[in-house]
Amino acid sequence: MRLKDQVAIVTGAGRNIGEDISKLFVAEGAKVAVVDLDPGRGSSVAADINSKSPGKAISVVCDVASPSSVDSMVATVVKQFGGVDILVNNAAWTDHKTLFDISEEEWDRVMNVCLRSVWYCTRAAAKAMIDQKRHGKIINIASTSGHWGRKEATAYTTAKAGVLNLTRSIAVQLAPEGIRVNSISPNRIGSPVGQQDVPENRFVKNLAGRRGVPMDIAKAAVFLACDESDFI
Repeated sequence: MRLKDQVAIVTGAGRNIGEDISKLFVAEGAKVAVVDLDPGRGSSVAADINSKSPGKAISVVCDVASPSSVDSMVATVVKQFGGVDILVNNAAWTDHKTLFDISEEEWDRVMNVCLRSVWYCTRAAAKAMIDQKRHGKIINIASTSGHWGRKEATAYTTAKAGVLNLTRSIAVQLAPEGIRVNSISPNRIGSPVGQQDVPENRFVKNLAGRRGVPMDIAKAAVFLACDESDFI
């Protein structure tokens, strides 16, 4: 088990990528805080995990766009599991608007959920790691949308580009504390943000020749969270 006795926080864990990361982390020996704004989804994932591995998961309702909610969530995890070793910033929200169509409210929501949340969660979790002298791992789920422009999204592409450089900055800042920070850039993995089902016509072009599934990202997250990636 590559994550034996580790404590992980996974945001946006009530579905899709976050759900599979949470389940694979537990399969690799970790305890997981399933963090989601939707209490039903989070509880369902945690219950499914605990039905197979009792006591390995807790569901924590959290608005990752609220610093006070994030601080409370991390405090709950530390109290319940004794600390934090791994943080996966996965929560996201998207827009499907052009420069002229998107409203200020939509822009702010995407920025708050996709980008500010990474700052809030990393700040809170890293402080807990440093206080307990744990050499933690932080994994930010970015997106290929952060690497290039899209005609049908504006705030999302901007926020995910921000996640990429925020990752680089906090990697530099937290390295002296023994905390490794990396990102993963999925490309249309599973169902779209905010949707439950995968559209049949969801086209993906890549070298693998198939659509990615959430477990593909979960496997990469396990690698970045375990000692095998200590040099990354």
